[in-house]
Amino acid sequence: MDAPALQLKGITKTFGQVTALSEVDLEAHRGEVLAVVGDNGAGKSSVIRTISGIHRPDSGEVRVDGVPYDFHSPADARRAGVAAVFQDLALVEVLDVATNMFLGDFPRRGPFVDRRGMEREARRVLDDLAVTVADVRTEIGMLSGGQRQMVAIARAMRSGGHVVLLDEPTAALGVRETAQAADLVRRLRDRGAAVIIVSHDLELVAQLSDRVQVMRLGRVAGVRRTADTSRDEVVGLITGSLAADRGRVA
Repeated sequence: MDAPALQLKGITKTFGQVTALSEVDLEAHRGEVLAVVGDNGAGKSSVIRTISGIHRPDSGEVRVDGVPYDFHSPADARRAGVAAVFQDLALVEVLDVATNMFLGDFPRRGPFVDRRGMEREARRVLDDLAVTVADVRTEIGMLSGGQRQMVAIARAMRSGGHVVLLDEPTAALGVRETAQAADLVRRLRDRGAAVIIVSHDLELVAQLSDRVQVMRLGRVAGVRRTADTSRDEVVGLITGSLAADRGRVA
């Protein structure tokens, strides 16, 4: 069997006297959507920040395609094929779509930025993901919330990521834009990416995910196949009314 696209084994992370993560395991496979859910303070953000290279674990191992990595920065994670999109999107509103997609990595022709090449590549990536942005010269501030979300995802994918981390991808979107973002997540999965979404929206989780991993108090409370579980069971694991099983797949 092929190695998981992403695997965490026994990840522990502390901040002073606070244990954010304790012996956390996680697996994400190509061509699936894994949802990570839990209450505030459950450890969801710490998991995502560890995978994306923002936090270094105190112990445990991160593997990408079976290869162990020790990420010192988000750039290390990107080079390994991990693409992260956080809730704030990190887009510059006064710059256009193409420029935002290449921030920190501008193509050059001699001493100058290759503006035409950048716009062509930005257009190609957006079209490849079926992202509806009419003109890559449009300022980000002129786009809707859903379009900004999609541009941020397209920017992450442009770097060649095959493990995609999405932190609350629909939190600030309306019904129509949420549906568009959900369609993009499905396209990423169908293209063979391993997609990990952190979300409080259990209805969205039920619609999009293939598996759901529940975090509680920095530990894995349980892992379930979405088709074989219920909202009540997931809520029970989140709240602690059901006993944690730390990783059994029902």
